[in-house]
Amino acid sequence: MFSFDLTCTEKGCAKNDILSGLTVALALVPEAVAFAFVAGVEPLVGLYAAFMVGLITAIFGGRPGMISGATGALAVVMVALVAEHGVQYLFATVILMGIIQIGVGVLRLGKFIRMVPHPVMLGFVNGLAIVIFLAQLNTFKVADATTGTTQWLEGMRMWIMLGLVALTMLIIQYLPKLTKAIPSSLAAIVVITLAVIFLGMDSRTVGDLASISGGLPTFNIPEVPFTWETLYIILPYSIILAAIGLIESLLTLSLIDELTETRGRGNRECVGQGMANTVTGFFGGMGGCAMIGQSMINVNSGGRGRLSGITAALSLLAFILFTSDLIEMIPLAALTGVMFMVVIGTFEWSSFRILGKIPRSDAFVLILVSGVTVATDLAIAVVVGIIVSALVFAWEHAKQLGVIRFTDSNGSKIYELHGPLFFASVGNFSDLFTPHEDPDDVVIEFQHSKVMDHSAIEAIDNLAERYIRAGKTLHLRHLTLECKELLHKAGDLVEINVIEDPRYHVADDEIS
Repeated sequence: MFSFDLTCTEKGCAKNDILSGLTVALALVPEAVAFAFVAGVEPLVGLYAAFMVGLITAIFGGRPGMISGATGALAVVMVALVAEHGVQYLFATVILMGIIQIGVGVLRLGKFIRMVPHPVMLGFVNGLAIVIFLAQLNTFKVADATTGTTQWLEGMRMWIMLGLVALTMLIIQYLPKLTKAIPSSLAAIVVITLAVIFLGMDSRTVGDLASISGGLPTFNIPEVPFTWETLYIILPYSIILAAIGLIESLLTLSLIDELTETRGRGNRECVGQGMANTVTGFFGGMGGCAMIGQSMINVNSGGRGRLSGITAALSLLAFILFTSDLIEMIPLAALTGVMFMVVIGTFEWSSFRILGKIPRSDAFVLILVSGVTVATDLAIAVVVGIIVSALVFAWEHAKQLGVIRFTDSNGSKIYELHGPLFFASVGNFSDLFTPHEDPDDVVIEFQHSKVMDHSAIEAIDNLAERYIRAGKTLHLRHLTLECKELLHKAGDLVEINVIEDPRYHVADDEIS
């Protein structure tokens, strides 16, 4: 099922993967530390998750070039569990989360991501870009020791921060015009770090967040009671985390597919994510999923193969074990500049141009999903977007149900339906008929219509009862095979004459 092909058909791909992976690793450090703080756990819990989830998904996942690690979308759900029950329950939850994700992949349910409409995808991308942007604003703030709150940088410190961020962005933008020998993001981080060190600038660094020094993660079974009560506590969190992780991962996979013009494997990604989270839970990590920001850095820096993700994970481990002092010297301004460029590249600026050209319902869904993503989280935004899109679709198709009435040569009144008959259109369907005014024999022609669900069957049965009470006979003609099967399954719920027109030979004569 799994392959370990680390080759690439493009010249210099291995070099690009290694350098882009190193760039991603540098950007992973402050993100993992920040998300660990959000979840209420030690920084190393986030760093271990970034290393293990990143490494395992890079090897076994379904999307080469996609980066996974600890994410904010999962951290905001974890914080309540950690606060109430402790970190050991978090590890148990992450293990169960991984098992659920493996089950989704084995059952091949990853294909349902294709049901996400394009306006929802655009809203997801735009909303996530805004979230990434807002998260970077924290680097422009400093904690006030007396009040315990944060406040904006002032004076020269703010100007230095803005200048370094701007310089980082300029290097990333224009260095590729001079050379593509190394990723521009990596070059920018190195240049800004050296400038801060040698010029003695007053600029906060990664070390100001927390120490990233540590040892290898060790295997531990979560110290929780193995009881039904424990399962009752962790199961709801596991299901929510598994859903959020898979939605974010599969949507990121689709985005990387579009950027690279290749196709990832959704079900394999579900299994890979599940394996990663299961292992991470046993080794003291907070779990994770795909990271759109780091994935964009990787792709834009030339990372296309599995080697880029493997390099990022192993580099992160090396930072923890051997070079923590050096990594802690990297200015936050450099990493902020990198993430601002990710925001610019992630946001679908074309959505402003198309808002007036697409249906108003699609424009509403796009804006709604973007707003909900910012206000809550990705999973809720996507679910809301799908539900609203489905309701709009149902409403629009409900209005398409129409009828043509005429009397045939036998004196029977024919109702020729046009459009689907389903839960949203059954109200209009009932209003199309006049049993008391019709002749004794009435035929509903389904050649241009289709019975879609149980609501449609119930509406037909109710209509038949109206004709029976009026002492008249109702026939259905030209039902499709699927419609006939629905009526068969309904059994005694419906009593309708289904007749055959010899010109079409669609339905057999039967009374059910």
